[in-house]
Amino acid sequence: MNLISLFRTKRTTAPVARDRLQVLLAHERSVLGKSDLIATLQEEILAVIAKHISVDRDAVQIKLDRGASVSMLEIDVEVPAPPANKPSGTSGPSVPASV
Repeated sequence: MNLISLFRTKRTTAPVARDRLQVLLAHERSVLGKSDLIATLQEEILAVIAKHISVDRDAVQIKLDRGASVSMLEIDVEVPAPPANKPSGTSGPSVPASV
């Protein structure tokens, strides 16, 4: 036994196992969960948008880009054109004519 090994603190197995498990879970989430996450996001976003306007399911594109320090979620939604408005002379409050 040498002098250096007496003063070095040994790391217990529980923290080492926890660190390894965290790395494994992070890797599995990034590889396996990516398609599930995007599918879930697309369904939830479609449900929220459908409350306000009618949108074709194929008109929504969702893309998730993960970088080293930043993740970016890009959402493209084709919104249909608004219906044509009535002519401006027929809408609005009526104003009484002065005598």
